[in-house]
Amino acid sequence: MLLPSKSIKIQVVGIFMLLSIVSSYAQQENQHQQKNKGKFYAYWGWNRGAYSNSDIRFKGDKYDFTLSNVTANDRPTKLGFDPYFRLDRITIPQTNYRIGYFFKENYTISIGVDHMKYVMNADQNVMINGTINTGSSFDKVYSNESITLTENFLTFEHTDGLNYINAEVKRFDDFSHFIGLNSKNLQLNLTEGFGAGILFPKSNTKLLDKERYDNFHMSGWGISASVGLNITFLKHFFIQSDVKAGYIKMSDIRTTKSASDSASQSFSFIENTIVFGGRFRLF
Repeated sequence: MLLPSKSIKIQVVGIFMLLSIVSSYAQQENQHQQKNKGKFYAYWGWNRGAYSNSDIRFKGDKYDFTLSNVTANDRPTKLGFDPYFRLDRITIPQTNYRIGYFFKENYTISIGVDHMKYVMNADQNVMINGTINTGSSFDKVYSNESITLTENFLTFEHTDGLNYINAEVKRFDDFSHFIGLNSKNLQLNLTEGFGAGILFPKSNTKLLDKERYDNFHMSGWGISASVGLNITFLKHFFIQSDVKAGYIKMSDIRTTKSASDSASQSFSFIENTIVFGGRFRLF
């Protein structure tokens, strides 16, 4: 597993410190808890993401090389009614959507999509090891050499998007009464949970002199842990913000129209979300 950057490591440590606090807090009796068992919930919202450096291996019939410590960022869409609230374009931003069920008073199980975006930074200098023999100007045997990732060499992004499709088990702890809030119409909940799932990215890649590739493909798996704050009002509606840390391993990324060409990488991530949703009973 690759080590995350310093800022990501600090956030991850903070998350697990919060989880420890939550574990101790959750054992205290909550005397003003909303009855949740049997309720369904659904939400929609948006995210920002940060990623650790990654080693990316590219291989095909006439090449096999690895780029070391490649950096990448997310790609947030400029805030505005279009496309954030335009129904035919709402999937364009970095979005999150989920549906879940309270199988106990404090516990939920859910499935959803974290539609993050991963964009390799252009024109960065990285180290390369391996062989290229495709008839291009980059043909060479590389041994720990520096190379600039120019557009004619490589563009690499998962922008429609990274698509972490995952199941989560989550705990909700109402702490309203600890701060003197005893209204049934407004509750504050601390959330914490763990998830796992698959990566189904639509990768936009152009490698060497090969034709640009941009299709969906199941590429790997991921795991994650999260903590957050849920504000529920009028018993049925909520706003929720989570910080999620995780690890993604993609061993089969499609890079060209040829099935023999692929890439692989693994990296850590931090995701911050803000979502809006509702709780309800179906029967």
